[in-house]
Amino acid sequence: MTYPDRDPRPVDRPTEALRPVGQPVHEEVVEHGDSRVRTVRAVCAVIDVICWVFAIVLAVHIFLVIAGANPANGFAQIIESWSAGVSLGLRNLFTPANDALRTLLNDGLAAILWLVIGALLTNLITRVALPAGERHAWYRRTVR
Repeated sequence: MTYPDRDPRPVDRPTEALRPVGQPVHEEVVEHGDSRVRTVRAVCAVIDVICWVFAIVLAVHIFLVIAGANPANGFAQIIESWSAGVSLGLRNLFTPANDALRTLLNDGLAAILWLVIGALLTNLITRVALPAGERHAWYRRTVR
């Protein structure tokens, strides 16, 4: 049970650990500015962005086909050509009679594979190129 009138901790920080009065607080801030760490994280970010863009292009193509967009429209043609380029050869994997279902299955699978490929690549690059302590901790603050 907590007694607010007897608790020496500040009201705005009730979970703060109590320190003996009069002792100075020593803070140590560790930021890893290693250029290798920054480079690996930048490469992983670029890979993530590229894979997400490919997945979004495929999702937009699925939407345009299901919504019945005019295939002669310039935007629809651009999306069709880009999605054909990033479909990972899965355009004719499933061949149901319905064109919308075919596009949903084939391009949907390709979009999911792009996201999985991006996650696997960034995880692999991070595990190989960074030491164990640098993989997830970007910023660490310790108070003594």
